[in-house]
Amino acid sequence: MKGYPVLWVMSLASGALGLAAAPQAASLAGFKAAAAAAEMSREKAFDAALDPAEIRSWLETMSAEPNHVGSPHDKANADFMLENFRRWGWDAHIETFYVLYPTPKHLTLEMVAPSPYTARLSEPAVEGDPTAALQGSLPPYNVFCRDGDVTAEVVYVNYGMPDDYAGLLRHGVDPAGKIVIARYGHGWRGLKVKLAQEHGAVGCIIYSDPRDDGYWNGDTYPKGTSRPEFGVQRGAIGDILLYTGDALTPGVAATKDAKRIDLKDAPTLMSIPALPISYGDARPILAALEGPVAPEAWRGALPITYHLGPGPAKVRLAVSSNWEIKPVYDVIAMLRGSDHPDQWVIRGNHHDGWVNGAWDPLSANVALMAEAKAFGVLSKSGWRPRRTLIYASWDGEEAGLLGSTEWTEAHAEELQRKAVLYINSDENGRGFLFAGGSLSLQHLVTEVAAAVPDPEAGVSVLERRRARIRADAYEGDSSGADADLGLKAAEQRTELPMNPLGAGSDYTAFVQHLGIASVNLIYGDEDFEEGIYHSAYDTFSHYQRFGDPKFQYGVTLAMTSGRIAMRAADADVLPLAFSGLAAAVARYSKEIQSTLASERDRAAKTNRLLDEGVFKLAADPTVVLLPPQRAPEVPAIDFSALDAAAARLSASAAAYDQALARAADLDYRIGDSQIDRVNQLLQGLEQTLLSPKGMPGRPWYRHMVFAPGLFSGYGSKTLPAVREAVEAGHWSEANAYIPIVAGVLEAAARRLDEAAGALAPHLGRPSAGPKAGAGEAPPPDS
Repeated sequence: MKGYPVLWVMSLASGALGLAAAPQAASLAGFKAAAAAAEMSREKAFDAALDPAEIRSWLETMSAEPNHVGSPHDKANADFMLENFRRWGWDAHIETFYVLYPTPKHLTLEMVAPSPYTARLSEPAVEGDPTAALQGSLPPYNVFCRDGDVTAEVVYVNYGMPDDYAGLLRHGVDPAGKIVIARYGHGWRGLKVKLAQEHGAVGCIIYSDPRDDGYWNGDTYPKGTSRPEFGVQRGAIGDILLYTGDALTPGVAATKDAKRIDLKDAPTLMSIPALPISYGDARPILAALEGPVAPEAWRGALPITYHLGPGPAKVRLAVSSNWEIKPVYDVIAMLRGSDHPDQWVIRGNHHDGWVNGAWDPLSANVALMAEAKAFGVLSKSGWRPRRTLIYASWDGEEAGLLGSTEWTEAHAEELQRKAVLYINSDENGRGFLFAGGSLSLQHLVTEVAAAVPDPEAGVSVLERRRARIRADAYEGDSSGADADLGLKAAEQRTELPMNPLGAGSDYTAFVQHLGIASVNLIYGDEDFEEGIYHSAYDTFSHYQRFGDPKFQYGVTLAMTSGRIAMRAADADVLPLAFSGLAAAVARYSKEIQSTLASERDRAAKTNRLLDEGVFKLAADPTVVLLPPQRAPEVPAIDFSALDAAAARLSASAAAYDQALARAADLDYRIGDSQIDRVNQLLQGLEQTLLSPKGMPGRPWYRHMVFAPGLFSGYGSKTLPAVREAVEAGHWSEANAYIPIVAGVLEAAARRLDEAAGALAPHLGRPSAGPKAGAGEAPPPDS
């Protein structure tokens, strides 16, 4: 999977902790003055232990052979890391889980009409890349579709998203009983298959159109970076929007003797066969389609006229797999804390790949290793983190976050008691820092970004990111409310933009299910990976040429995530701030109410045009273009409880952040017992944003502030239970979840009130603000 951000949200309210360009000397959030000076000195020693030559060597070694789950080299890499962690002074072990991991037994795609064509379904070797298309690689496939052998006419569905199916039906084309072909992009691949089966299709083909990641964008590999003619994007299509992890052991760890559901009952498996193919294999099928010409926005870059079908192209699609249980190997390393061993700071990245996986994930996994070695150097010099550091390299991420989910399920109760935060990465390249995650971490990430030098520009990575935001705005490369907020933040020099998290990487179980504050980090946007994403060409040779040629951004990522881990581990008071979270929640609520008003206006306009016969009169009688369906009435919805809870959270967050700033001014001379109580309250605060009821129809996802969207896949929705109900016209569901969301916001506000009181009792108990309506939420000390 990929943790690359797509949506950036920004809170302009930086509260009492708002930053300028960089922290003052010997001043760090959450640290007493003397401890801050020592911390900054240690960070210099940490940086000195980071070696780009080692990062390069590890990447070349670990990406030398295929690394899919069950491959010999995947296990060899786990053993390699275990040996190194132990040599560096960590208490390390491998935790093994046993998961469903089907591999291809037989794959067939052949056009049987109007002329025969047998798809290649393989990726050829390329000149100059010794590790591309090695023996031992699995052929391109979509993991977690059920076996099937179907023959049917083909229908082209553009990107295969909900609006595409609505457009298809307006053109009089019904995908039911057909095999649909969709291009990659504009949505997660699993949604393409899920929507196909929901619309009655009997099979789904997904291909990479050259307009999206092929020759339209530049020279193809190996001359350039773009996807070559027979390059294929593999990927998982299991329904991770229900739950992540092993398909047969939902909610419990997939140990050897775990109780498993029957394969036929696994709800995350797709019910129709599906297959990813190259644009080389897609071209003959698309060229054979007739029917309506595709709308202009649906046309790719193949030298054909794009038609919708159905037929006369008819294909046979056959998929069968070896449905086996395979081991996944999580490498877990610990440096026990000296003062607070039962408070955990966790850092993770995965090590499995679809093939060699040099970019995804090993480019960031080797940065994690560099951090671990540097911490080992510090430890051998006499330093120990005050809180426990846990470094994890997960297995099975690509097939549905298998290793990380099973580990969190195995340790769920302990994690909710002990975990302070989780730091994730997934891949890395040359360019700019992007961060997403819990907004309580926004200040910490910004402070760290101000202290890390950019290797290309000679300024901090924070300054360079701000410059990129401003330049994009000038060039017209960004627009919309989120871009406007980011620009204002960059110009006013407030905090780094943070995107809410969905389900794109190993942070998912931590934050979405357990409520552990999490951050996802990546450098990029000057690298060129899209053309070989999830293909046999994701190799060391490609990465060395087009990713991070000097391996300097591997060092930069290690500096960034290492500092976040070290500061969280060593701070006197956990360096969390909450005014940005409160401001974002208030904005999310206003956005939903604006969406509701827009839906009401759109429905009225649609129905008025239908009543007046506008679509019929405007239609070309020689072309099929049916009018849109009549829109249902949009009722009024009462948001008062949500608005009141957001206001209460804003007041409590401001009071806490002000108390923290006052305590910092006094150098935290408030007593160890008070500090311990504050840290205890902050450790579980993200959990107050969970509802035991979970998201509608998918209770595994319990976070009420952000979650992966039903139709955005990896991408996040904010205040998702209410927002998606409004977007889908599920009015009773929206009304039911408003008090639930208000309740979790109230719970967070109460926890912040307690923390403010413990941190600065001389300030008195902060004003609670307006009281919101009752709703479901975990108790403050859950």
